[in-house]
Amino acid sequence: MKKVFFILCILGIVMPYYQLYFFLVGDNPTFDYFVSEIYSSHPVSMITWDITIAYISFFTFLLYKRAKHNLSIWKYILASLVGFSLALPLYLYDNYDS
Repeated sequence: MKKVFFILCILGIVMPYYQLYFFLVGDNPTFDYFVSEIYSSHPVSMITWDITIAYISFFTFLLYKRAKHNLSIWKYILASLVGFSLALPLYLYDNYDS
C-alpha cells in the first residue's frame, strides 16, 4: 500500500502542474484570470470548495496531532504549498501501518 501512496504523491505533483503549465502558456496567464477561472461555473466552483474544505480539515487534523502527539507537521505544510494532492498522500505514506 505504501507504493500506492508513493505513486499518488508523484501524481499529486505531476498532474496539477501539468495543467498549470497549459495555463501559463495560454493567452492570459494572470493571477486575476486564474481566480476568475476557478469560480467560472458552478461545477468548477464546487470542486474548488470541495478541495478547500478538505484541505482545511486536513490542516486542522495536523494541528490536533501536533498538539496531542507532538507530531512534526512542517513536512506536510511545506508539501501543501505544492498542493493538497501531495500533502495528503505524503501523510498517508508516512503513517501507513503495514
